[in-house]
Amino acid sequence: MSISSTIPLTTELDLPAYVFGIAMLLVVMLIHGIALVQIAKRYEVKSFLYLAEHRYSAVAFAFYLSVLCLFLMHIFEIILWGTALWLFKLLPNLGESILFSGSTYTAMGFMDDLLPNGWKMLAVIIAFSGMFAFAWTASVMISMTKNFRQAYTRMHMEKLKLPAEVIERFK
Repeated sequence: MSISSTIPLTTELDLPAYVFGIAMLLVVMLIHGIALVQIAKRYEVKSFLYLAEHRYSAVAFAFYLSVLCLFLMHIFEIILWGTALWLFKLLPNLGESILFSGSTYTAMGFMDDLLPNGWKMLAVIIAFSGMFAFAWTASVMISMTKNFRQAYTRMHMEKLKLPAEVIERFK
């Protein structure tokens, strides 16, 4: 790699992208963590109460509503990245910035790298933020399925007219 005398070293090494990217990554992960805890906590409490009340369909509804909230949380994070790219004038229009952020955040990469020189590493940081967020969300969703599965199984046990003491032992 040769460093041209006309390109500053900070641009050549993408240093502004690292600083901006790490700061945005921290903001996105903080927002993600707060929202994730709120969604999971509300689901856990509601589903526990619904299970105790034998309202198994309500558990399923709460589960699917929570999954929708998780999806919307990721969409918000993509919009946040896109808005930041646009506000810092790294991409020319908001729509393109959000689409680029979504392509990168999901690691699908269906768009060309539109970032200017000196900012190319930012795409990798956006992709890492998406991977971290999706992994964190997946771990929470796995824990959420416990009550969902329990409600589903109990509902079918009742349909099979199994004795109440057998259903109650299943936890």
